[in-house]
Amino acid sequence: MLRLLLLCGALGCGAGGDAPLTFTMLQWTQVSQGSSIFWGNATLGGRLSHLLEGHNVTQVLPLELPVAWEQQRSMVASYLDAFSGLVQVFSKERPINYTQSLHCRLGCCLLPDGTAHSFYEVSLNGTAFLTFHVPNATWERRWPGREAVAAFAQRQLMSWDITRWGLQHFLNTTCVDILRAQSARTGKRSGRSHAPLVLGLTLGVFTVVGTAVGIFLCTGGS
Repeated sequence: MLRLLLLCGALGCGAGGDAPLTFTMLQWTQVSQGSSIFWGNATLGGRLSHLLEGHNVTQVLPLELPVAWEQQRSMVASYLDAFSGLVQVFSKERPINYTQSLHCRLGCCLLPDGTAHSFYEVSLNGTAFLTFHVPNATWERRWPGREAVAAFAQRQLMSWDITRWGLQHFLNTTCVDILRAQSARTGKRSGRSHAPLVLGLTLGVFTVVGTAVGIFLCTGGS
């Protein structure tokens, strides 16, 4: 947890004053010898809101009622269990004797002048891999050279509506609308929960990570 908090600070999550209002999610997936490890966090307006450690997602800020949050937490845990099982199956067919580490950074920010910016970046083993260009809903390769696996991942993500138009609407509209509602508050507690945003971002990250890791495992990491 300390490492995640320090990283959040390094990215300027806690900046105040005229700094942009931001929602940022950081998520890592590490695959090694058939095992998957997950960790990450989410920050809203500079405050840690959610924490992912292993298969457990914790709501740090009380943004959702306990019963509703438990249902969402169970959905995420079930997905991670299924994903880990899939990795184990793939690893038996195409063993990989080294570690694959995927990092996703995504979210949106609202600038003081009312304009907004959304982003989604994926890196592999510390090197930029893919970027989602939100305005035209296209995935762009960042992997050095003309690696076949990056091209294949790009084609797959471009072929699904959920990883193009669904993701575009989520980042460019849903995320930004919630930040605008947060910015417009006048001291009264907002009746609108941020949890659907967090859940959507969480599942969006896992969808892309699952796709990418599946590609690496199926191709034997070549």
